[in-house]
Amino acid sequence: MKATIKRIPVLGDIAGHIYSKLVTSKKRIKPFPGSGEYWRLRYSIGGNSGVGSYGKFAEFKAEVLNAFVATHDTRSIIEFGCGDGNQLRFVNFPNYLGFDISETVVSRCRNLFVADKTKSFRLMCEYAGEKADLVLSLDVIYHLVEDEVFEQYMRTLFGASDQYVIIYSSNSDDNRGYEGTYVRHRNFSKWIQERLPHWRLTEYIPNRYPYRGDYRHGSFADFFVYQKV
Repeated sequence: MKATIKRIPVLGDIAGHIYSKLVTSKKRIKPFPGSGEYWRLRYSIGGNSGVGSYGKFAEFKAEVLNAFVATHDTRSIIEFGCGDGNQLRFVNFPNYLGFDISETVVSRCRNLFVADKTKSFRLMCEYAGEKADLVLSLDVIYHLVEDEVFEQYMRTLFGASDQYVIIYSSNSDDNRGYEGTYVRHRNFSKWIQERLPHWRLTEYIPNRYPYRGDYRHGSFADFFVYQKV
């Protein structure tokens, strides 16, 4: 199990610290606490959103998002799973509302962007049906290990959009080597096709840095742009 965790992309050095928190006094691994508890703990002990929100990955994502917002004259953006806010340093959004399950990062983002009146942040439990031209899900879906959490998240994601949804994630059901961890890959495009027929995939943008075995140099996430029909 410990060896498996060390191989997981995006986890980084913080994995060892979190792993130790999930071990009993007899050194037997506790069951995985759930995706929500994992991220609350990760952020509370000083962890960040992972390498996908930093460096060349953050720059690549911002390049795609900034171009989309400018081209489509997007005036309002909602993101479900805003994380630690580092990715937001690279984007140019006219009106942004970010949600996250972690009080730690919501507070961190509010402090980080305290002088930026175009950005606001709330807890996921405070979502009250707000809508936007564009709704984002970046590096989130493959961390939703529970089926009910995934279902609720996806319906909230698309229900909040008036026009577009952009997903940055893996899109596969192949989870060999990830069992019992905080990663669960999902073929979300099939889920959307079967349950949300009024949404269509209009653009697919492969990652500039595809994953080839080292999470520091490549990501298994790509961009998927959906438009409301």
